[in-house]
Parts: sequence; structure tokens; C-alpha cells
Amino acid sequence: MRYVLAYLLAFVLLTGLLSGCGAVPSVSGAVFSGAPLPWPAEGQAAVTVEGVGSLGVSGERRPVPIASVTKVMTAYVILRRHPLRPGEDGPLVTVDHTAANESYLPQESTVPLREGRRVRLRRMLELMLVPSGNNVARLLARWDSGSQERFVGRMNATAHRLGMTATKYTGASGNEDSTVSTAPDQLRLAREAMRDPVFRAVVARTETAVPDDTRTLANTNTLLNRHGVIGVKTGSGTAAGGNLVWASRVRGRLVLGVILGQAKNTNPVAAKAAALEAGAQMSAAVEHWLLGPDSPLPAR
Repeated sequence: MRYVLAYLLAFVLLTGLLSGCGAVPSVSGAVFSGAPLPWPAEGQAAVTVEGVGSLGVSGERRPVPIASVTKVMTAYVILRRHPLRPGEDGPLVTVDHTAANESYLPQESTVPLREGRRVRLRRMLELMLVPSGNNVARLLARWDSGSQERFVGRMNATAHRLGMTATKYTGASGNEDSTVSTAPDQLRLAREAMRDPVFRAVVARTETAVPDDTRTLANTNTLLNRHGVIGVKTGSGTAAGGNLVWASRVRGRLVLGVILGQAKNTNPVAAKAAALEAGAQMSAAVEHWLLGPDSPLPAR
């Protein structure tokens, strides 16, 4: 009889769990204080804290389009091949005919560039990562490798070296829906990219400007300076939805998070807003936990 009762109890508990899981995203990994983070109800996400470890991964771990989040890898490859010291502006990059012509492409995020203008590498990185200039990403690929195709080969080789087994790059800007990755893979890349002090400084900028242009260009990542956020990159598209890689620093610890596939098949503006809203909730929750009485960090 004891075994029968135990079996019935297990069956009831399992039935209750299954009946309530429809609206809750699948989460693997750790959760804090016995309660899950406010994981997005759609898409996929991953969060980790330096010195603490993974706080979990939600959603399906299948490759999905990542839009302009691609530019994190573009910048990472450029800085590995052309390292800059903090405060250094780097070599001059000449704006070619293609980049200038692409300045006003419809349905793309670009920045105004004048053919023949020579711009320092540090500023080019800002123009690519802050207002998310697709034409700058493709220009840097050609500048580095002679062609975007050859540079993409370097991007994929780097992804392989980093163990990003579910990632495939087909362009330097992210404009192609065929560039796909997963939240855990992008988390792995973000950890490596944020080791570079120049990359950290660039993605922390709230704005930048084109040389000889009085206009300022705002960072697409409007979470900056909220809940300790110090970067990293947004991306959005109709097929990709809204995507966000974010980094924050709380009590001296680096927090990294990735959110992919928010409000897919709507429009890029609504999708980016959805990703930023999800990022605001996640970063706020992690900050609250790390500053609270249940924090796993040593008492100050």
C-alpha cells in the first residue's frame, strides 16, 4: 500500500506540473532565491554573473537570426587583428564608393559617410556599434580582408575557435537573416569581447558623431546607465525580431545577458522595443538580487 500511495502522489504532482507549464518558458540552469528570473515568454535568453555562474537559459536552443547583434563579432575580429590601446584612435580607414552609396539605403540602419573621407578606426567602431551602421560594418570588413566574403570566413573561424557551435555568419552587418546563432553562443562571445577595454569603452558610449558633421548619433541601446548596464548591442528585423546583448556591473561583478527573438514578424522598431523592455526587466531583477539580502556575493 505504501508504494501505491507513493506512486499516486508522484502521478498527481507530475500532472499538476504539466498542466501549468503552457505559459511558462522552459528554463534550464540555476535560479536565484527559489524564484525564476523574469524570463521572456518568447524567444530565448541566457544570463551569467562573473564569479557566480549561469543563472539559466530559457527557450529553444536552436539557431535563429540575430540581426545587428552580428556586429559584436565584427568588432571582436577587427580588434583582434588591429588591436587598440585605451585612448588610441588607431589607423585611418578610407570611406570607399560602396560605403558612401550605402549611406542612405532604405530599410537599413546606416550612417552618412562621404567618399574619400578618412576616419580613424576607433571612430569607425563607434559608428558601427553605437548607431549600428551597417555600411560601416561592411566597410570595415573590406578594409580588413579585401572583401566581405573573406572577412566572414574569419568571423566563422573565430566562432569555431570560441566553441560557438550553433552559430553561422553570412555577413558583417547582420542584415542577412541567414546569419544565425543562439543565446548561449552569443553569451560566450560577449564574455570574450568585453575583455577588450576599447570594445568596452565604445559600447558604453551613449552617442557618437560622424567627423565634420554637427549631428550626434544616439546609441540604440537605451538601457545604458540603468541598473548598472554598460553595453553591449541591440539588433532587430522582421524575421529576427528584437535581439539584445547586455552587460552590467553590479557590486564589481560583470553580468552578461542575451535575449533573442522578441516580437518576431512584427516590425523592427516594435521588436527592438520588446527586446529592450525584456532586457530592462532582466537587468533590474539581477541587480536587485545581487544588492539584496539573498545575494550570493560576499557581504561588503
